[in-house]
Amino acid sequence: MPDKRHHRGPHPQDAELFARERWDDLRAAVSDLSWLLSRGYAQPSALKIVGDRYNLESRQRMAVMRCACTDRQLADRTARRVGLHTLAGKNLAIDGYNVLTTIEVALGGGVVLAARDGCYRDIASIHGTYRKVEETVPALELAGEVLANADVGRCVWFLDAPVSNSGRLKGIMDDVAEARRWAWEVRIIANPDVVLSSEAEAVVATADSVILDRCRLWVGLAGEVVRAKVPDACVIELGVSDRVQT
Repeated sequence: MPDKRHHRGPHPQDAELFARERWDDLRAAVSDLSWLLSRGYAQPSALKIVGDRYNLESRQRMAVMRCACTDRQLADRTARRVGLHTLAGKNLAIDGYNVLTTIEVALGGGVVLAARDGCYRDIASIHGTYRKVEETVPALELAGEVLANADVGRCVWFLDAPVSNSGRLKGIMDDVAEARRWAWEVRIIANPDVVLSSEAEAVVATADSVILDRCRLWVGLAGEVVRAKVPDACVIELGVSDRVQT
């Protein structure tokens, strides 16, 4: 069935699954899962234990999984995190789909998760095909405004070649940057994770856990944009109880 969505908005069940009365259980689940992972439990079995304990649905379990991390990951990621205000004149390597989708979700009224490591993440899925929605251009413009206000240097956006419509998205991004005279470059490559994980010079903008654990320095760009430009976003703090603030 073709994807006919026009917005990157909430899932039909999100109002119930992420209602305020569920937040305490979800936070406890993130804490418990992080505790188990820190002690060597495999993620699938640990998530099942926690999900069953709190009677979580599959979408809630996905949210908990995306918000949890080990104590070591938390400390290591925090140590290598930089604020956007420190990037004046510096180059930035951006995990394109990862950053863009979260901002789109925030603009569309979908659930945005504030995770244990301080990252903002969504529960949207591209499934191998990216579809432009009404939030796409506004999301790019907001990201660009935040980057410009921070006086960030050259920005290189990385898109996944295997994802359908990456070429179309590149065209949109090029047009937005040209209209605003922003120093953007958009690259479509086979595996951005490898490049971003080993990027030696530029700070990396991502909330992808694999990249976060391997890159030299990183910034939570999606969170910076949502906090600055989408104050009414549906942000649910699921890692607030034991987060190390940066």
